[in-house]
Amino acid sequence: MGLFKEFKEDFNDAVDDMIPAGDKSDDQDDVMVNTLDEDVDVNTELNKLDGLLEKAARKIDTKETKPENQNASETGTEVNQEVKAEDKETVSNKSFDNTYVERSEQMDNSAIDSIDTANISDETAEITEGMTITGDIDSTGSVNVKGTVNGNVKCNGKLVVNGSIKGNSMSSEFFADKAKIEGEVTTNGTVKIGEGSVIIGNITATSAVIAGAVKGDIDVDGPVVIDTSAVVMGNVNSKSVQVNNGAVIEGFCSQKYADVNVESLFGEVNA
Repeated sequence: MGLFKEFKEDFNDAVDDMIPAGDKSDDQDDVMVNTLDEDVDVNTELNKLDGLLEKAARKIDTKETKPENQNASETGTEVNQEVKAEDKETVSNKSFDNTYVERSEQMDNSAIDSIDTANISDETAEITEGMTITGDIDSTGSVNVKGTVNGNVKCNGKLVVNGSIKGNSMSSEFFADKAKIEGEVTTNGTVKIGEGSVIIGNITATSAVIAGAVKGDIDVDGPVVIDTSAVVMGNVNSKSVQVNNGAVIEGFCSQKYADVNVESLFGEVNA
């Protein structure tokens, strides 16, 4: 532990040499003294030190390149813009950590065309765990996503997601198991959202089974089953809907695709 204290003292001395004396505050000195007096947790202290040298260097570079006639208000504006940019990046990186986080931007739908169900190959492309793809994917076969895709995914076959997709998807069938998806999900067949999956975006399909969390509207011209573990924040439009005990729905359910003509029934009663 003494070695860590000596390392920190040397590091602080180096930073003090880089930063002019006028920029130091008494509060910072007090925090440093109090930290050394207590039992030191190595991991905590290393996290505090992380990026300190880079920030100090950036601060000095800013002072050297700033015009002499620049007033204090302009300097404050630059600092605020820099902080806001860092905060925005932090929120973007943690967007999947919050089930109900708002999408920061709308995904581009232009790269997704209609599915050619008559031309489905037997090939299956696999994005392995630990692999990150930046860009759109277009396949005539099926696609298994175990890694990360930052882009739209289109396949004529089945799309299976065990990893994460930040983009719209279109397929003949869709299955998500413990997946994290931020984008629209469109399929000509069945959608199955397994327990532990988080979907932030609208879902369009011919039938659906929901056991995970969905934030968006569900539009299905066939049956929908909302299982016990499901959480849906959005409207559900379907031909029929089954809601199992324990499911949470925050939105409206409409069986507008049902065979029954509701308006005609009420018209006969009024007549």
